[in-house]
Amino acid sequence: MSRVCELTGKKAMVGNNVSHAMNKTKRKFNANLIKKRFYIPEEDKWVTLKVSTSALKTINKVGIAAALKTAKAKGFIK
Repeated sequence: MSRVCELTGKKAMVGNNVSHAMNKTKRKFNANLIKKRFYIPEEDKWVTLKVSTSALKTINKVGIAAALKTAKAKGFIK
């Protein structure tokens, strides 16, 4: 399974390690992902999602139901 946030679609980015002598080598910036269980009271079930920490803050702010609704509208969830 890839390292992609299931609510926001955030994924790894590519960049450079830059040394003091300005030598550049490729590196990967992975998304800060957490595997977390959420309870959805409307459906009365638990759902396990792999979400980024910024998505976790959004869930805490607007709620899991609203976050899932916007993710479905953006096409991240089928």
